[in-house]
Amino acid sequence: MTVIRLARDTDLPAFLALAAEVEHWFGPMVDDPGFTDAVLRGAAGGTALVAEGPGPLGALLFGGTAPVHKVHWLVVSERARGTGVGRALLAESLRRFVRPPATVEVVTFGPDHPGAVTSGARAFYTALGFTPGEPAAPGPEGGSRQVYRLRVS
Repeated sequence: MTVIRLARDTDLPAFLALAAEVEHWFGPMVDDPGFTDAVLRGAAGGTALVAEGPGPLGALLFGGTAPVHKVHWLVVSERARGTGVGRALLAESLRRFVRPPATVEVVTFGPDHPGAVTSGARAFYTALGFTPGEPAAPGPEGGSRQVYRLRVS
């Protein structure tokens, strides 16, 4: 059974382990002090979530200011992809952090990015009702990015 809970600072190693699985898509994070700071700020501020099963299955960093919220980072462990962990993390973030009417934005891979299909991110967000928006700045690895939005009413 998957449990979604608020992250604690002691979850930093779990976030780093998840980040290590996706650095080939997102660029270096494990050794990036900015990423570590973002995780610790999210844990301290109550805007970071962890999905536990046996071990860390996924994590999410949330932010923004109402009425526009942002999914800053959502990663599901390779072993847990396709099992509903990402959907559960996003649902819990909407329940905890979003009051309608609102918009939730996420920047994900552009259509030509090698991770667009392999990661399933674009299909994941589309299946949850997000719609593609404008292009975003390229990721740290140089790949294309695109904004996706969900209207919450």
